[in-house]
Order: sequence, then structure tokens, then C-alpha cells
Amino acid sequence: MPSPRLLVLFGSQTGTAEDVAERLGREARRRRLDCRVQALDSYPVVNLINEPLVVFVCATTGQGDPPDNMKSFWRFLFRKNLPPASLCQVDFAVVGLGDSSYAKFNFVAKKLHRRLLQLGGAALLPVCLGDDQHELGPDGAIDPWLHSLWEKVLGLYPVPPGLGVIPPGVPLPSKFTLHFLPEASGPCPSEQRAAQAAPPSPPSERRPFLAPMVTNQRVTGPSHFQDVRLIEFDIADSGISFVAGDVVLIQPENTAPNVQLFCQALGLDPDRHFTLQPREPGAACPARLPQPCSVRHLVARRLDIAGVPRRSFFELLACLSPHALEREKLLEFSSAAGQEALHQYCSRPRRTALEVLCDFPHTAAAIPPDYLLDLIPPIRPRTFSIASSLLAHPRRLQVLVAVVQYQTRLKEPRRGLCSSWLASLDPGRGPVRVPLWVRPGGLSFPQEPGTPVIMVGPGTGVAPFRAAVQERVARGQTGNFLFFGCRWRDQDFHWEAEWRELEERGCLTLVTAFSREQERKVYVQHRLRERGPLVWELLDRQGACFFLAGNAKDMPAAVSEALLSIFREEGGLSDSEAAAYLARLQRTLRFQTETWA
Repeated sequence: MPSPRLLVLFGSQTGTAEDVAERLGREARRRRLDCRVQALDSYPVVNLINEPLVVFVCATTGQGDPPDNMKSFWRFLFRKNLPPASLCQVDFAVVGLGDSSYAKFNFVAKKLHRRLLQLGGAALLPVCLGDDQHELGPDGAIDPWLHSLWEKVLGLYPVPPGLGVIPPGVPLPSKFTLHFLPEASGPCPSEQRAAQAAPPSPPSERRPFLAPMVTNQRVTGPSHFQDVRLIEFDIADSGISFVAGDVVLIQPENTAPNVQLFCQALGLDPDRHFTLQPREPGAACPARLPQPCSVRHLVARRLDIAGVPRRSFFELLACLSPHALEREKLLEFSSAAGQEALHQYCSRPRRTALEVLCDFPHTAAAIPPDYLLDLIPPIRPRTFSIASSLLAHPRRLQVLVAVVQYQTRLKEPRRGLCSSWLASLDPGRGPVRVPLWVRPGGLSFPQEPGTPVIMVGPGTGVAPFRAAVQERVARGQTGNFLFFGCRWRDQDFHWEAEWRELEERGCLTLVTAFSREQERKVYVQHRLRERGPLVWELLDRQGACFFLAGNAKDMPAAVSEALLSIFREEGGLSDSEAAAYLARLQRTLRFQTETWA
């Protein structure tokens, strides 16, 4: 009797949805289900009518948009000519991943769920709404939902008699096998060829452009608590083009000391070369991993050893551990009951995968190399708002990077992988090349010459607005209103001279909030309220668009509340009318946000 088929399709922008999809695949295989896990755009969507059981895992990006690897599927699914009973044979469930600080929280998952019902699909469960803002992250919603899902699925497709569920302590086969080559010294020729190969036009995640770094300049004062860098790349002959609001993705790598420590903990020789082979026929090897490859290259450029590991990491470690005490602790961390303990140990102090492996030395030393790519996810590219316009800086791309460093209860300060790596690069000491590519971001600025824009960008949130102002000024668009906030005028006032010069030319109206320069802290939302009549005039009578970028913690809610206050006081609207007015601005994309945790 053939095993039942489960298809897991994911749309992922940062890797979280892909990780959840892979977790679903593992849990399905433990329940003896034949399971395939695929990105939505790599799946022939016309075959969907023949699938008995499908779980969709999809993130929401930007202003309620589907991820890049889901867009062609999205367009197909919303064709008006699809028959309403197309999916009447399909049982489905939808997992959403979003951020409740955005107006269109999990919009893609909710809309997908409704559309699948319209096409005749039968929902096994209500849509699951994972939230980055939850104390336990998306797992806070996903864990109980998955428990209900497997109850439903096993009701439809019981485990075959005599087999039983594969228990959590038994490892599933690895996805790949590593075949080590005879001892060799020196660089791997395939790695050199991969580094020298010209990327296609335009560059992409599979083949990024190795952009020469031109400058790497600290732009915050020497006594300021945060190191912020203005970094410029040369993109001549790259095929890269962008407009204001677009973002650049940068692929970082691990530090040499961390690579060495990882290899020591696992007993690996970093200079050994290997070839990689998938276990399952038809499966592909990871993109951008040369064949053959050195262990050093794999660890430095592929394995996210500096990332905070997910629960699946502890599940597999527990399976592979030969040490009774370490295995017992790992099983606790990977159980549903142990999630608070795992949060305290790992997520809250931001403990890295490398640090966990050093905390479990007997387990680390026993990890078979075949499981490296199952255990540790790939290093994800980091996204930065582009801070320059090609109209002002042809052949150049600039970013404003805050170097992430903070203290937890761990001895070593936490450092952002990509920002710290970028800050360490010095083009003055020799050529530096950084893998990057560009894609549309979450902000889309109006093209109509007469439409004013109100931009609120505290701190490094001002970066996309510099690109927008440069672009709009170059096109003769002068209705530019920028609300900028920072701590100190003389320490972190990014591009002050540039803004002042544009003010003198009549191209920009600048409103500043220096939060620490007076006893009572003043933020951008306070300045918005002070300029309430102007804001109302621009929005209600001149059809302005409102843009907000910056930290997601408190600022977006405070700015929204300031706008509601303006609508009530200047527009004479009631509470419900003000809320409806703001919702209409969001729905028509006249209010757009780009925020990050």
C-alpha cells in the first residue's frame, strides 16, 4: 500500500517560512507520510488539482506582498478564469508568518486561505498566524496549531499497522552525503572558478555580483554609542539598476576565528575537500556551493554558525548525541514542554549555534559530517535600504549600516554577523569585494510630479528617504517633507550638510527631533503633532503620500497615534472616522511603512 502523499509548499523571503516547511516535512516523515517540500514558484501549479493534502507556509513582506519565490504562483492562483471547483479534491492548511507591527499582518496567508476556499479546497484548520512580535516568535502560534494539524492528518491517514511513528530520538537519514577526497593542500580550483565567474545580468541570490567596496566610513561621532557606517560600492558593469525604495541584499560570511573554533569542536580539518551528493534522486545540491568544496569554504560561507539556532537544531542534536546527560538536556529543549527553558537558554540571550555546540562538547564531537547541512541552516543574506539614487550617484550604490552590538547575560557581547563583517572590511588596505544583488523593497514612491511626500525616518530609517529625495530633486519634484530624529545633533545627524543645502535650494522641508538635547525627550511623533496643520493640509488637500521607516519596536505605533490625533484635531474627525481615514491611506498605499526589529 503506497504511503499517503503530503505536499508542503513555501513562500519565504528571509528563510523562516522555509525552516517551518522543512520542520513540517520532518514531522510528516516521522508519521510515515511521503512528503515533498518545495518553494511555491518551483512547483508546477497546474498539478495542484491532483494533490490530496497540501500545507502552504507563506510569509508576508512589505505592504502585504507575497515573497519573491511565490509571486508567479500568486498571479496564477488569482486568475479570474479558474473554475470555482478547481481544488475540490484538495485538503489544505495554511501557515502564515508575519509581523503584527505592520498594518497588513499576515495578509498573504489570510488571502491565500480565502482563495483556496473559493476554488473548492477543504480547509483542515483555520489559518495559523505566526507573529514575529510574540515572545516565543512564530512558534508561539505554530506549535499548538501543528499539534491540531497532525491530529487531523492522522485521522485521515493513520500510520500503517506495525510501523508506528518514528520517535523523536531516532535520526532521519541526512539529506546529503559528504565524500571526502584524498588529502590535498592549497585552494580548491572549483572555489576559485566560482569566485571569478561573471554573474548573469541582473545578479541574483544564486549568482550575486562581487561588488568592489569603494569607501567604508563611520558617520557617527567618536563618542556616540553606535558605530554607523556609510558604505559605497562600485556597481559599474554589473547589470544592477534600482530606484528609490529598492533594497540591496548582501551575503555575509563567518569570521575566521569562528570557523576555526567550529572545526575544532566537530573534529573537522578545514582544509579537507569533499564532494556533496543528495540522498534522494532528483534532489539538487545547494546553489553557490562549488564541487568539490573545502570544509573551510562550507563553514565560512554556507553554515550559519553565528545565528541563534531554532528548535529543529536541538531536535537533531538530541538524535545524534551519544552522551546521556547532554542528550537529556537536548531532548528537553526540543520538546513542546521545554520551550520556555529553550527560550531562556537560547533565544533570550541570543546564544549562537557555535556557542551551543561548545556547551555540548561530547555531542558536537560525534556529529557525522553528513548531517552538517541538515543541522545548520544556510547564512541568509541581509537586507539594507539603498541610501542613494543612480540619478545622483551613477555607477554607485550606498548603504547606511548600523553595526549591531549589544549585551546580554552572556559574557561575550552579541554582534550582528553582516554589519560587523562589513565594518571590518577596509578597502584602503587592498581590494574588497562583497556579494550582493538588488530587489524591490517595501516602499514605492509616487511618480506624479505634483504629489508631495511626507517621510518619517528616525536614525538609520532615513536611508531610503535619502535615495527618494535625491531621485525626486533630480526630477524637479520639490514637495519633499522629511521628519528626522536622532539623539544628538553633533553625533548622529546623518547627512546634515546635504539636507541643509537642499533646504537652501527650496527642495526640502526638514523637521528635526534631537531626543537627548533637552530634559524631556522629543521624538519624531512629537514634531508631527506640532506640525499638525501642515500634515493635514498635505494629506487631505494635496494628496500627499506618507512614508515611515525605522525600528519596529515602539515608533510605528507612536507615529500612527500622532496621525490619528492630527486627523481628529485638524480634520475634526471622530475616533472611528480618524481610524477609517488612516486605514484608507494604508489601503491605497498613501501610507507605507518599512520597519525592522
